[in-house]
Amino acid sequence: MSIRDRVIAIIAEQAMLDPSDVTMDSTLEDLGIDSLGLVESIFAIEEEFDISIPFNANEPQASDFDISNVAAIVAGIEKLVTEKA
Repeated sequence: MSIRDRVIAIIAEQAMLDPSDVTMDSTLEDLGIDSLGLVESIFAIEEEFDISIPFNANEPQASDFDISNVAAIVAGIEKLVTEKA
């Protein structure tokens, strides 16, 4: 399973949706994911890929990690996984 598919599966699980309902253009807000769901998604993604995401839940706008939509999240995860390798 690709990084993209794995990230979408985690986000879909948090949103209680089928992965096919999550598009690359979807925002977390579109998917009904609140701030707690975002934090849970971040933790799940970190565990899945054994990475550390530079994201501060207390100051999401101050983070260098783009969470504007699913495509941005996937791109950020791919970059972190590549840097780790």
